[in-house]
Amino acid sequence: MPSTVAALPRQVREELAHRLRRNKRAFREEDVQVVEKPLLKRAVGASALGNCMEWFDFGVYSYLAATIGKVFFPGASPAAQVISSFATFAAAFVVRPLGGLVLGPLGDRVGRQKVLATTMIMMAAGTFCIGLIPSFDTIGIAAPILLLLARMVQGFSTGGEYGGATTFVAEYSPDRRRGFLSSWLDFGTFVGYALGSALVTGLNLWLTDAQMLSWGWRLPFLIAGPLGVIGLYMRLRLEESPAFQQQLDEHEKSLAQESAGTEFRTIVKEHRRPLVLCMGIVLLYNVTNYMVTGYLPTYQTETLGRSSGSADVLVLIGMLWIVVLITFLGRLSDRVGRRPLYAVGAAAMIVFSVPAFLLLRSDGTVAPVLGILILSTLLACFAAPSAATLPALFPTAVRYAAMGIGFNFAVAAFGGTTPLVAEALVSVTGDDLMPAYYLMVAGAIGLVTVRFLPESAQVPLRGSQPMVGSRSEQRELISTSADLYAFSEERPASR
Repeated sequence: MPSTVAALPRQVREELAHRLRRNKRAFREEDVQVVEKPLLKRAVGASALGNCMEWFDFGVYSYLAATIGKVFFPGASPAAQVISSFATFAAAFVVRPLGGLVLGPLGDRVGRQKVLATTMIMMAAGTFCIGLIPSFDTIGIAAPILLLLARMVQGFSTGGEYGGATTFVAEYSPDRRRGFLSSWLDFGTFVGYALGSALVTGLNLWLTDAQMLSWGWRLPFLIAGPLGVIGLYMRLRLEESPAFQQQLDEHEKSLAQESAGTEFRTIVKEHRRPLVLCMGIVLLYNVTNYMVTGYLPTYQTETLGRSSGSADVLVLIGMLWIVVLITFLGRLSDRVGRRPLYAVGAAAMIVFSVPAFLLLRSDGTVAPVLGILILSTLLACFAAPSAATLPALFPTAVRYAAMGIGFNFAVAAFGGTTPLVAEALVSVTGDDLMPAYYLMVAGAIGLVTVRFLPESAQVPLRGSQPMVGSRSEQRELISTSADLYAFSEERPASR
């Protein structure tokens, strides 16, 4: 075997050999797509900003869950207020699959960029409107109804946001660096959450409880308006991804001519296995994600009896730790593979969930910080490779729609409901370790999923040309393909 071929990861060698056999020749210059660095930077930056804004809102809502419960459900008991607030939080996730079913197929027809600009507008509008809704004491039952409607707008837009953003960045990224570049998408996620939580933490420190209930809670939501304008401007300057342009240039529009219902049936029928794998990975990632980001602030204040300030700071430390880790783990997934990172993280979650929660509920400072760092490290192991792994499961023609279906149905069923289920389990059983047991179940499901997950590190996306970051890489890949093609042609003759 030539040294250039032997140096390729096994999964890359197998995929390239398959493509060469199909083409019956080595790659030529027109077979390998070179990504222009300025376009790549804009694509990654604009997509990450959208996720940043989305999770700014989620961070704000999670940290203000108890306050929002008092504003919109004042007649309920404290426990019922929190559960009602989380129920409204979860309602947005019920709408997410609908957003995925509508916006996903639309992204495969009219383009990723147009749909991502639309989701940015809807997301900003929904968040901004929450800050304008009068309290229950002012307009009565209309207040929680309007809150629910605003959350549903957010949920619908989010149904097309993450699937579109991951698709867009994955289709722009060179194959060798897709894990690293896609990890910036979730870097934006946790930066947004950290900014939202830091803002709420600052408001809780600067304002009295009465001021927070009266008007202070509105300020973080109103900031979404200017952020949305900036994000929209950035996304309108983007060009369509090379993979989508290539599909249109080659007139591969058979799926683009189908109705959304027909495309849904096609995806479920022809891509059932990758769809199930997508949902398994999303479950692993998002149960951990919403446990740490959505539930822990309230768990500490309502279950453990900590002050909101100390609880907020503790979770903020975890978010900042993820921000530090995530791009390093994304780069690591390009080198060692996505599957090992998921597998180690899932196994560690089964082993360390209970110890992490025991540390979290301990007195003092060091033990709770160590507990949150353990949970945050596990979350970073799932977040870092996901934006590169999930789009690679599907071909270009249905990638946006399939991501919209698989990701959003799994998030709606398991992710967004995590704070509500965890709070209900603790309330019913009186066992404050129930969230840890819930994480252990998610870890076990994740391990089973990883067992059947194909390795996609450095592998060209299905239905797309190999992607490289420079002309020198293009020449190198063309030369390697010639060696691989010659080797594959010689092997049958030597047997």
